[in-house]
Amino acid sequence: MTHIDTKIQHYIAPGRRVHLAGIGGVSMSPLAEVLHGMGLLVQGSDQSDSAVVEHLRSLGISIHVGHEASDIEGAEFVVRTAAIHDDNPEIAAARAKGIPVFERAEAWGAIMQQYENAVCIAGTHGKTTTTSMTTHIFMAAQADPTVMIGGTLPMLHSGYRVGKGDTIILESCEYCNSFLHFFPTVAVILNVEADHLDFFKDLEDIKNSFRRFAELTPEDGYIVANADDANAMDALRGLPLFTFGINAEADCQVKNLTWDHGRPDFDVMVDGELFTHLSLRVAGLHNVYNALAAAAAAYVLKIPGKAVRQGLEGFFGAGRRFELKGQYHGARIYDDYAHHPAELHALLEMAKSLGYERVICAFQPHTYTRTKALFDDFVRELQIADLVVLTDIFAARETNTVGVSSRDLAEQIPGSIYCPSLAATAEKLREIAQEGDLILTVGAGDIYTVGEALVQ
Repeated sequence: MTHIDTKIQHYIAPGRRVHLAGIGGVSMSPLAEVLHGMGLLVQGSDQSDSAVVEHLRSLGISIHVGHEASDIEGAEFVVRTAAIHDDNPEIAAARAKGIPVFERAEAWGAIMQQYENAVCIAGTHGKTTTTSMTTHIFMAAQADPTVMIGGTLPMLHSGYRVGKGDTIILESCEYCNSFLHFFPTVAVILNVEADHLDFFKDLEDIKNSFRRFAELTPEDGYIVANADDANAMDALRGLPLFTFGINAEADCQVKNLTWDHGRPDFDVMVDGELFTHLSLRVAGLHNVYNALAAAAAAYVLKIPGKAVRQGLEGFFGAGRRFELKGQYHGARIYDDYAHHPAELHALLEMAKSLGYERVICAFQPHTYTRTKALFDDFVRELQIADLVVLTDIFAARETNTVGVSSRDLAEQIPGSIYCPSLAATAEKLREIAQEGDLILTVGAGDIYTVGEALVQ
């Protein structure tokens, strides 16, 4: 059990002053609130004013808009969001003064050591939904958890919650080995696939990262893993596991699975005994696995089956996960964050089961490296849809050094339509939408704005 030792633990103590660079970010603002609640003197900066920034100010946290060297005055250490680099004036000033600079994941890792239970949910996909489901369960059990999700959960009206209970629930990302800074007592591994190949060398490198993550759990902790996922089982070979699955001989299993308009109904069995019965409000086989993982994590922490059922009865999905946007010309418009071929497969197979006349997928690939590395997989999975509309690749952190484009994908997918911009994509969907269609805007970039433009 080898954690990345960053020494941040020595700084996270009441009375120490911390500066958060990018304090308004999705996982920085809850970090600010948690540190403030622990008695640290919190200050920060952000590129712009926002409702989040105003909320933090209302707690007594001093925040400067913009980034200047003087912003770090008085700070004993700095925590930065991933979007802030070494050339930022605050980071440069901290380095010049010998003030330690830590990454966001390091701070969360130190914080979770303050909790009796740290439920860390990892996997190539399904993290946000499973973390959200787990939150619903622990809220139903009145466990008052602290929560950090990489998306918006409607129940929380945000992506985080600061509770007073003994449990923290965190979405745990493998990119850049971030989750190796964490201290899980329950490490949940949903699946392991090739992704983030701009950082990892190959699938074996990814498996190694997930194994190192699992090995961070203490002897009295739990590794909860998907028995049906061959890569996960290979990565975790020889470790003590509490498994969940549908097809394999898992500790936590599905029985009596039936479907109603794409939505699953099933018993959750643990060691052959009925733990709970679930009728999910979200569709698709992938959500059976997500719910099973959340139920398994709840079970090992002795959350009763009744709370699992109650929690998931009230779960209608996380933001940007098959999220209904509205209607246009009789077509129903949904948005989804899927950006990996396996996620596309799960989404499109589920959509096809819902009984619409046509499933139209407007897809925005995310990053050039992912598109190039998984090109053939994208071509195969996108053909599940009845009609595909492709818009240009969302670059995110990259420039196109690998020579790939959405037009290349379109040339390989029969009947697909290439639109060079989001405006052109919206116009094409307006032109083809008709009664009985399910239109999906899909991708991790800004494709969601297309659906919003249609329903407006």
